[in-house]
Amino acid sequence: MHTIQLKISEKVYDKFIWLLSKFNKDEVEIVSESESSDFTATKDYLQQELNEIESGKANFISQQEFEDRLNEIA
Repeated sequence: MHTIQLKISEKVYDKFIWLLSKFNKDEVEIVSESESSDFTATKDYLQQELNEIESGKANFISQQEFEDRLNEIA
């Protein structure tokens, strides 16, 4: 499924939403703007993390260290 972002005039917004509602959810799904911005924020965050890994600046810990830290918090 493809995702597109549109800017729609207030004059035709209701008609456009009506048209989209005629499709079933398997064909067309309306994704709210907040979901779109959440996706973009997550994508940007993950890209920064990947950049740190690729540049060698990332710090890694072992599974045991991770579990020890969790136990300290709990």
